[in-house]
Amino acid sequence: MILDIRRKTKFNLQPIHQRVEVTFNYSVHFTNGIFNLDNPLLAQVIANDREAKPKKVVAVVDGGLLEFQRQLLQQLREYCDRHSDILRLCGLPLVVPGGEAAKNNPQLLEEIHQLIDAQSICRHSYIIAVGGGAVLDLIGYAAATAHRGIRLIRIPTTVLSQNDSAVGVKNGINAFDKKNFLGSFAPPYAVLNDFDFLSSLNERDWRGGIAEAVKVALIRDADFFEFISNNALLLARRNMEVMQQVIYRCAQLHLQHIASSGDAFEMGSSRPLDFGHWAAHKLEQLTNYGLRHGEAVAIGIALDSTYSYLQGMLPHSDWQKILNTLKTLGFQIYVPELTEQSQIEHPRCLFRGLNEFREHLGGQLTITLLQGIGEEVEVHSVDISLYQQAITLLSD
Repeated sequence: MILDIRRKTKFNLQPIHQRVEVTFNYSVHFTNGIFNLDNPLLAQVIANDREAKPKKVVAVVDGGLLEFQRQLLQQLREYCDRHSDILRLCGLPLVVPGGEAAKNNPQLLEEIHQLIDAQSICRHSYIIAVGGGAVLDLIGYAAATAHRGIRLIRIPTTVLSQNDSAVGVKNGINAFDKKNFLGSFAPPYAVLNDFDFLSSLNERDWRGGIAEAVKVALIRDADFFEFISNNALLLARRNMEVMQQVIYRCAQLHLQHIASSGDAFEMGSSRPLDFGHWAAHKLEQLTNYGLRHGEAVAIGIALDSTYSYLQGMLPHSDWQKILNTLKTLGFQIYVPELTEQSQIEHPRCLFRGLNEFREHLGGQLTITLLQGIGEEVEVHSVDISLYQQAITLLSD
């Protein structure tokens, strides 16, 4: 229908309703020696892109990794030379600080954007991101915001990134003393898990990533939690075969949630995969990131599990099993910052984390608790005095 604007009769413009569906496909691979010249995986992943070859790539690498993998940059260059018919490394790999420092320095984001611009990287090119979860969050945000999205290949090098952060769709950096204040939802092109990187992890980074496996097991898979609990001592002693099974199942459960939750980009108020995280995020900030993410998540799990028990939802035996498993894995379940300030108005009060957690998504406060191992429940209000009792129990 064509409207004749010359006519002076009033007309009513009805809303136009259009549904847009977008499908994302990406694979998580598992291998050893990703940059070995005879390992074709990385080249094959890019070769699956049926466009003209070779494809331009730039690389950004976690500097903390180079302390233990001194030949990594050379291996990366030699690998690209060997497979030059498929991928072409543009410029020198950019090295950025490892750990949470990567997400606290906005200059690093600009440096990655400068590299992308200087090498004329486009949306049909690739960024190869090698490092731990914080570094991958930074690189992912840079990739998502340059040209509105450059293809990202994540090569996670820690337990935490291989079983959780690298397989998901979130990217981000910290700002205004808040975790992931700036960020994007952007799935990677592919994730390549190389178990060899785990052998060089220190004890804290080996252990820290297991917290996310405990988390997803507690809310999704009682049998998986039983496996972790039964093998907690072997995991603490760095049994690689058990760790590989933990990483695989954890990654599988995270991907299943993203694909089937109906809210992959968190448009609602619910964040079930962030069980234990409202306190964890605040504790990271309160300790000036002296606590690693996984360590803080373990404390958050202990706190929310204890609160669930005090609320009468979680059986005593399940509560004790959770705490004992965390302790056997080597986690602390209490730090002084839990009780540093009791006045909610004080910026260093733990419970300010509740509002910051809500604020990150908007909507109503939604906290995931437990009514049994493998059985989650969402609540929209909490009893601060009961949480304080939970902290007292953890401090004993």
